[in-house]
Amino acid sequence: MTKKIIEPLLDRKSAARYLRVSPGTLAVWACTKRYDLKFIKIGRAVRYRQSDLDAFIEQRLAR
Repeated sequence: MTKKIIEPLLDRKSAARYLRVSPGTLAVWACTKRYDLKFIKIGRAVRYRQSDLDAFIEQRLAR
């Protein structure tokens, strides 16, 4: 049996700090669906996986 490694979830404030944007910016992006930044809703709480934030950054690298 393989064990699944559970990745810790970041709240909106921590995710915003990681991306160097404001929490309000993340809220607007989620509401308007401006970017395909995946998030998880648990009740009213919004959480982000760091791997999803890393993928979001990677997609936006200038080449």
